[in-house]
Amino acid sequence: MIRLQFFREEDFSGVNYMLDENQLLYTSSAANALKRIADRNTGFEFPVTVFDAEIAVGFFTLDFGDDKSELTDNPDSVLLRSLSINPEMQGKGIGKAAMGRVDDFVRENFRDCHEIVLAVNQNNISAYELYLKVGYRYEGKTRMGRSGPQYLMSKCI
Repeated sequence: MIRLQFFREEDFSGVNYMLDENQLLYTSSAANALKRIADRNTGFEFPVTVFDAEIAVGFFTLDFGDDKSELTDNPDSVLLRSLSINPEMQGKGIGKAAMGRVDDFVRENFRDCHEIVLAVNQNNISAYELYLKVGYRYEGKTRMGRSGPQYLMSKCI
């Protein structure tokens, strides 16, 4: 059973997995994402751990800061970023199940949030298809990301 929980320090050993060079083109490691959150210290970014039963197997952040303004004009939105699943656990539907739980997690913890936005590299076809399957829309907007052009996607919740 996949569940989401706000990141706790004791989760770090479970989310401190190594991503390969290709994956690092498209996402950040949990360690780098946590460092970015600490360096920014805005109070607008919330790390989340993905659990399979009681084992930490994935990570992402919910960012309510100004970075989302590149993707949406909606002030009641959140930017989902740095999603990764432990490479040893990939291919088992964990990413899809986790993304299927994000809506409820956001609704339960951030009642004023009505939209989730994200950017996905155009070469990351499997991630793009995953987001479409769980209800995200691509309406033709793109931007240049650190590893090339990205599709800007959104989902009303």
